[in-house]
Amino acid sequence: MEPLNVVAQLWERIEARDWDGVAKLIAEDAVIEWPVSGERIVGRANFVAVNSDDGYADDRSVELLRILADGDLVVTEVEIPQDHVVYRAVSLWTVRDGEIVGAREYWTSPGQDPAPRWRAGYVEPLVAD
Repeated sequence: MEPLNVVAQLWERIEARDWDGVAKLIAEDAVIEWPVSGERIVGRANFVAVNSDDGYADDRSVELLRILADGDLVVTEVEIPQDHVVYRAVSLWTVRDGEIVGAREYWTSPGQDPAPRWRAGYVEPLVAD
C-alpha cells in the first residue's frame, strides 16, 4: 500500500475508533514523538493505548484537512473539534513496507499562543476558513 494511503487510512480508523485497524498500520517498534508536550510513544501497543484511552478517545471527529506525500514521508494536517477547544496537528509520518514506523506530531489549538504586540504593525489576524 502506498504511504499516502496508509496514513489516510490511519486517520479514518482513528475517527472510527477502529483500534485493531489502527494497530495493523503501525509497526511494532514505531516511535511517535510529540515535541510540544515533550513525549515519545514507543511501540504499536503504546500508540493504540494512548489513542484509545477512555479519557481521551471520546466522540470527537477527525477532519483530514491536508495530506501530502513524497516517497516514504507523508505530511498531514488534521483538526479535531471538541466542546471547549479545537485541536490541530501537523504530523510528519514515515511509512515503510506498508507500516508507519515513525512520526513527529505538533499538536496545538489555534490562537493558543498569543501574538506578540511588537508584530501588530506587520501582521493581520488569521481568519478561520
